[in-house]
Amino acid sequence: MAAAAPPPPPTGAPEAPIDVPLGSIPMGHPLFSRIRLAQPGDVPHIHKLIRQMAVFERLEEQCIATEASLASTLFNSPPFQSFTILVLEVSPTPFPNDAHSNNQFYHPAVKTLNLDLPVDDPERNIFRSDGGGGDASVAGFVLFFPNFSTFLGKPGLYVEDLFVRECYRRKGLGKLLLSAVAKQAVKMGYGRVEWVVLDWNVNAIKFYEEMGAKILQEWRICRLTGDALQAYHNA
Repeated sequence: MAAAAPPPPPTGAPEAPIDVPLGSIPMGHPLFSRIRLAQPGDVPHIHKLIRQMAVFERLEEQCIATEASLASTLFNSPPFQSFTILVLEVSPTPFPNDAHSNNQFYHPAVKTLNLDLPVDDPERNIFRSDGGGGDASVAGFVLFFPNFSTFLGKPGLYVEDLFVRECYRRKGLGKLLLSAVAKQAVKMGYGRVEWVVLDWNVNAIKFYEEMGAKILQEWRICRLTGDALQAYHNA
């Protein structure tokens, strides 16, 4: 799947949020965000986000993942050695020091955004998280895994999916997710971070280019799946 990003903003989109300096008193409508490692208990939320992403990408008919298939494959290896998911949580109140805060593999990235208007989240109860003292909800996720560049002679990280729920888009949260992956790649001494983007998603392309990403126009994805893949079973 392509890494999803916000659709083109409507007329009169609000200005980018301003991060609140540490120790200051937030003004307006603060939105507290936290990026943490996903746990098996997050699978129901992750599955719903994947379904929403498939609708956004106009590929709903190809999305056959179930909660059971995700739970049986996503958490079989230590984080960053195989498939890894970072979950984006948001809350109207600060995040407490909890079990996620002391995860031995990944220290959560916490940031406060000061918004002009409060976020109207009609799915808040559906995506309610176990973190944030009961006030937090899951707003997005990023799934990635290691690959290898023979040209660089180094591993890298490949972003399979990046998605933020509609009501939380255009607030810089997608950039926080992608930045978290890039930061982890640098920490591990990896050579690059890669992902794909749908050619019609011009807003996403602009967003990635502004982050410093190079769009490789000359490359095309080749994929074996379904019956074409199964034909090799007895080949």
